[in-house]
Amino acid sequence: MSVISPGQVRSTVRSTMPRASNSYTELSQLVTASGLMRRRYGYYWTKLIAAPIVLAAVLAAFIVVGDTWWQLVTAAVLAVVLTQVAMLGHDAAHRQIFRSGRWNDWTTLVISNFLVGLSYGWWQHKHTRHHANPNKIGSDPDIDLPVIAFTPEQADRRRASRNGPLRWLIAHQGVFFFPILLLEGLSLHASSVRRVFSREPLRRRPIEIAFLAVRIIGFVVLVFLVLSPGIAFAFIGVQLGLFGVYMGMAFAPNHKGMPLVPADVKVDFLRRQVLMSRNVRGSRMLDTVMGGLNFQVEHHLFPSMPRPHLRAASGMISAFCREHGVTYTETGLWQSYGIVVRYINRVGLGERDPFECPLLAQRETV
Repeated sequence: MSVISPGQVRSTVRSTMPRASNSYTELSQLVTASGLMRRRYGYYWTKLIAAPIVLAAVLAAFIVVGDTWWQLVTAAVLAVVLTQVAMLGHDAAHRQIFRSGRWNDWTTLVISNFLVGLSYGWWQHKHTRHHANPNKIGSDPDIDLPVIAFTPEQADRRRASRNGPLRWLIAHQGVFFFPILLLEGLSLHASSVRRVFSREPLRRRPIEIAFLAVRIIGFVVLVFLVLSPGIAFAFIGVQLGLFGVYMGMAFAPNHKGMPLVPADVKVDFLRRQVLMSRNVRGSRMLDTVMGGLNFQVEHHLFPSMPRPHLRAASGMISAFCREHGVTYTETGLWQSYGIVVRYINRVGLGERDPFECPLLAQRETV
């Protein structure tokens, strides 16, 4: 197993930074000239019209089916539909849909807050920090979670404050990573509600609160009006649980298990986005299932590139990275999940080097 030490990270970055910095400008010019940054209004208007229609159809079916345990199937379908709708909101938040920032903002507010029940302002604050410094210690909120330790320091702190079974759970945390995602849906909603009622700055706070209140309270009321209490609680549990699992399985392969960046190291934009990101190889069906997030390298380099252009961009960008000596990582879907679990387990077991990259011995450089 190859290891990237902090010193190697620093020396590699320093030796290649000028070349890589100039290279991103060159890459950006190539991508822009290729037309891959142009808007895809037909594609997105189709999705924007379809999203509320499909949601309405699912809710209509929910009402027609009535008070039966078969509603757990409806809950599973609703979880999938809401995740797909949330991915559309992700595209709007990254300015992929419209030229107007205002149109993108309001589209995201309606999709995220009103349809899905997640705060756009909370997500934007968190996700912007992640895009700016993926996998950077102390800067990326996605590697600073309350349940899973992603660095040995995090694992040490949690082992020191816990005894017995909890210490064993930390040592085997990779095994429980995906089951823990069953709580992610509830966590996302709770974080959204906390943010809109916090004292932290938030644009359009009254709108966010109104949309969230209608969505969350209205949904719960509808469920309990249609279903008896036992089935209602089960329905909400299945819907939230599968929503969290689907969201987590779409986002987990992107950066988990890739090299971490020391807090005091500055990396140029090209290397910062490419070296810390992982693409997932697959068909166009996988593009739909993962909302384009399987092209994580392209998305991080060009966040406003419309989703349907990411596949075409991947060939150009992988060739460019190969030509300029920048490692471009791509794996299969199930392989990526295995890497994530093994990496998180190693951290939990106390391996000392957080810069170890489990892909270095097995990666495919395209």
